[in-house]
Amino acid sequence: MTRTNRAASPAAGRRKVLISGASVAGPVLAFWLHRYGYEVTVVEKAGAPRNGGYPIDIRGTALEVVRRMGILPRLKDAHIELRRLTFLQGGGDEVASLHPHAITGGVEGRDLEVRRGDLTAALYSTVRDDVEFVFDDSISTMDQHEYGVDITFHGGEARSFDVVLGADGTHSRTREMVFGPEERFRHYLGYCFAVFTMRNTLGLSHETVMWNSPGRAAALYAVGEDDEVHAFLNVALPDPPDRAFGDIEAQRTLLTTAFRDVGWEVPTMLAALRESDDLYFDAVSQIRMPRWSSGRVALAGDAAYAPSFLTGQGTSLALVGAYMLAGSLKGRYHNEGFAAYEHDTRNFVDLNQGLVGTGGATLFPVTAEALEQRNTRLRNLTAMPAREGRPAHSALTLPEFSLAT
Repeated sequence: MTRTNRAASPAAGRRKVLISGASVAGPVLAFWLHRYGYEVTVVEKAGAPRNGGYPIDIRGTALEVVRRMGILPRLKDAHIELRRLTFLQGGGDEVASLHPHAITGGVEGRDLEVRRGDLTAALYSTVRDDVEFVFDDSISTMDQHEYGVDITFHGGEARSFDVVLGADGTHSRTREMVFGPEERFRHYLGYCFAVFTMRNTLGLSHETVMWNSPGRAAALYAVGEDDEVHAFLNVALPDPPDRAFGDIEAQRTLLTTAFRDVGWEVPTMLAALRESDDLYFDAVSQIRMPRWSSGRVALAGDAAYAPSFLTGQGTSLALVGAYMLAGSLKGRYHNEGFAAYEHDTRNFVDLNQGLVGTGGATLFPVTAEALEQRNTRLRNLTAMPAREGRPAHSALTLPEFSLAT
């Protein structure tokens, strides 16, 4: 267990909250709950805030969250100017080359795309001196009772909290302990994917190039003029490849088999895949739950409502959801706060999860006919993004929660 320095001791009677997860939703919860008078502890299984990672988008209502936290200028400085999204087919023939916002529904000059590590670093910096962070540890057991929640950490320490909040991702251990196995809430969307870094052999800069055939996609994503790019492989499968999860050699075998007859740059990508030490592999799924809380435990971000990368809204939902959960708990008993959180946030989540209906069909058609229809639509798209973006991105007007106790 590795701890950060703690702020001054809280006043007697201050409510104690444990947040599991220190990626996006966790630090946002910690930031606002500290300001609303809670004594906050964040536990994170990694040894430090996580760096790197695939670039992520911040759009619509989520921009107001980071503005209110004071980190919008820093994120604007870190903004990635992705200029072009090129679609290929066959041996590398170009289908269309567009401004990325024409596909994502983003708004140029307003929405942000940043490296995930830049966002997590900015969030952590806003709250690290005010709350307790416990790294290299996680929740082992949890026992709810009338007066609180008794926690045992894997490091061996036992402590009690008034409320526990799970912000520990799509494969949330908190959700599993309180609500049951992930399979109850996972809605598989028909694909699995892998992301890893490799050499920028094509000299790409500020762009994404995506190759498609029915049921398969391969992409290279250059966030700048770096020597490395993010490589992406996506394949349609009728069922989630559960046997491959946790087995990196099984993942490599699955992907190599799926793409063994593909041209373009895919053979180079498969060679890099065999040597990669940062491979991330998962199913493309959403988390859909009838309730986000049970007793004194509630969930936020991907743990409660992962929308999948097909929507481009995972990070934005985590930012908004955490802000709404923290604000809903201010001045309320936990059961009242959790009910308000669900009432005020559910519609926004549903609308953004619903974006998956267009994302998969646009990017990853599974039949030759659907692929040709998609390519025809791409050729007819304007290269300029829509001015107002997608309505779901800004469907929630962010309320003001007074800082007064």
